[in-house]
Amino acid sequence: MLRTKNGAAEIDYPKLAETVKIAVRFLDNVIDVNKFPLPEIAEMTRKSRKIGLGVMGFADILIKLGIPYDSEEALTLAEKVMADIQHWATEASRELAQERGVFPAFNDSIYDVPSGLKLRNASCTTIAPTGTLSIIAGCSSGIEPLFALSYTRNILDGAQLLEVNPYFEEVAKSEGFYSEELMQRLADGAKLHDMDEVPDGIKQVFVTAHEIQPEWHVKMQAAFQKSTHNAVSKTVNFPQEATREDIAK
Repeated sequence: MLRTKNGAAEIDYPKLAETVKIAVRFLDNVIDVNKFPLPEIAEMTRKSRKIGLGVMGFADILIKLGIPYDSEEALTLAEKVMADIQHWATEASRELAQERGVFPAFNDSIYDVPSGLKLRNASCTTIAPTGTLSIIAGCSSGIEPLFALSYTRNILDGAQLLEVNPYFEEVAKSEGFYSEELMQRLADGAKLHDMDEVPDGIKQVFVTAHEIQPEWHVKMQAAFQKSTHNAVSKTVNFPQEATREDIAK
């Protein structure tokens, strides 16, 4: 969802709008073709026709834009992106209602008022963890920051494979500080902010989940929740030595 303008990356909002509207139609169709495990589940699902359009790869976009995850700029972008997704998802649901009718449980719902929207779906947006989906898609999960820049994956016959975040590897090579030894140190638990050979600006952008203060995790969740109909999945990472008082904050 990025484009290059005047040599700089930016969100392609027209493409985002088009994609959201197509996705809403797709998800509405899924309700009709899906095979449910119980007739009761099928009945309830088709009455409300709730769908859950969300996001994944948000951390990747921040990296591409050069924005630290734990920054006010990132929160502003999160609010803007999700507000646009919510707007276009609702608009697509309204158009579907004109074509196919409102959801069957519309009467007596919160929308059943003179000024209410006539929608095909009782709710349109949610943000799922996308843990497995993001691996398949090759992007960061949900709205989570990167968990690690480099890690060791155990594969067949006890062999190990070093996995490096592709964006970090690209930047490391272009900036001239890439080495397999550095990537292995990161995989073994070294912190990027302790490495003198890495520029400070890159350290700020490539911040990982455990380096982000819990308050910023909550702020990011709140930024997305403002324009999300249903729940927002978010992991708040604490250090092992966290106290009850830390969590109580």
